[in-house]
Amino acid sequence: MPENRSFAIFQYTLYVMHMKIILAMDSFKGCITSGEAEKAAADALKVRYPEAEILSIPLSDGGDGWLEAYSDITPCTMLNVDCHDALMRPVTAQLAVDVSGTVIIESARACGLTLIEENSRRVLRATSYGVGELLAAALRSGAKEIVVGLGGSASSDCGLGMLLALKESFGEEVFNRIRTEVRITLASDVENPLYGPRGAAVVFGKQKGAGPEEIKMLDRRAETFARASLKRFGFDYSQNKGAGAAGGLGYAFMQYLGARMEWGSDILLNKASFDEKLRGASFVLTGEGSADSQTLMGKLPVRILHMARERGVPVHLIAGRLQEANKLLDAGFASVSSINPPDMPLAEALKPERAKKNIAVAMHSLPFNQQDVSA
Repeated sequence: MPENRSFAIFQYTLYVMHMKIILAMDSFKGCITSGEAEKAAADALKVRYPEAEILSIPLSDGGDGWLEAYSDITPCTMLNVDCHDALMRPVTAQLAVDVSGTVIIESARACGLTLIEENSRRVLRATSYGVGELLAAALRSGAKEIVVGLGGSASSDCGLGMLLALKESFGEEVFNRIRTEVRITLASDVENPLYGPRGAAVVFGKQKGAGPEEIKMLDRRAETFARASLKRFGFDYSQNKGAGAAGGLGYAFMQYLGARMEWGSDILLNKASFDEKLRGASFVLTGEGSADSQTLMGKLPVRILHMARERGVPVHLIAGRLQEANKLLDAGFASVSSINPPDMPLAEALKPERAKKNIAVAMHSLPFNQQDVSA
């Protein structure tokens, strides 16, 4: 029996020495970036598995952290742009320009919900005007390729603010100019249409501070705008997948500027050669701020899950807030867990240093096992 035990220990040691762990997380919105989350996890995993190879791939599906994640994968030059937030308060946001000349925009840097204090959120007033200012800066730089991350917006104005900013900068002809001369790709994890039972206001209005009557008003506004745009162009993209992204910004981009929609996570996963990195991986650790059944509707963790399962690689999921764990496990995650103790106040959990410590603690208790390890 001692010999068998010694052999088992020897075999497990060989397994651990050949471990390859991939960290592929989204940001924990309003708390820490994907890079910060992965560093906290990596530092703890190095203690648990000192011989393991750990690959860190900070990611985003188009919302908060999009610009940083993109520039981590592809070298970029950052440009500061003076613009306005969703309440028209002056802010300085950044654009990124990669080596090919493609301009990268994160809409949340201008109209992001996390830029607005909770007691100041006024969704009926909130505007996407700042996103138009970022686009105008990109056009002035001569951009012919633009990738826009959509998500995390405080606005639900169907992109009207963005369109107004462009019109004030270049005149009415700017819409046709962009449609014919500029290729815009939208990065998002949202498939919702502009209005209706699954529309931008009905599904996302509450988290932006809208009450029941405000949601009804926003939905009526969206439908009215779509009908007017149909008369103007002769076509209607309001029910297209992603039209409801970022409070209807997706619709304005597609209807007025000829943009096309892609999964934001897939754009970065492809750029990072994620499928190739999965070869020989023991397991993947992914994460996001809040995980529930909506995670399965195309958010970054489930996109990672689908790619990893094709390679037979287990995927573990951590989150700041976890609900409907059984549905996530049924979908195929090897484990799902919250990094926060159940009795921890939200205000404490959202402190960056606390979140990093909680991730580190989670790394020592997650149920990684020999089945996650391939020699």
